Amino acid sequence: MAQSQNTKVELTIKATSFAGLGTYGNVMVGDVAFEFYNERNPEDYIQIPWDEVDYVAAEVVGTRIVRFAIFIKQGGHFSFSTRDNKKTLRAVQVHVGEEKLQRSPSFFDVIKAGVRGIPHIFKR
Repeated sequence: MAQSQNTKVELTIKATSFAGLGTYGNVMVGDVAFEFYNERNPEDYIQIPWDEVDYVAAEVVGTRIVRFAIFIKQGGHFSFSTRDNKKTLRAVQVHVGEEKLQRSPSFFDVIKAGVRGIPHIFKR
């Protein structure tokens, strides 16, 4: 069984990890790390220490936060969705700081950026 890095757990909530296929389990936000544990296989877990977090991007649709991704300093990222994403991100904000929380670009923002980049292609 995996050993938790946290000495104090501030929030435990049901969650889905989107690493590969969707995996159901629990997210624990604690004093040392963000942790996800698979509910069927305790050996399948993700532990992200707070000092390894580069930034956190939240996907917002309308007024709802549908999922969020934690980007780490080594260049990877992990995507999650919890029962209450807003509550989870508030607990994460305490550890990473408000400046590291971002809103991910929407579908239309990506399209707009692509259209704006088209004239640069023809300048070559």
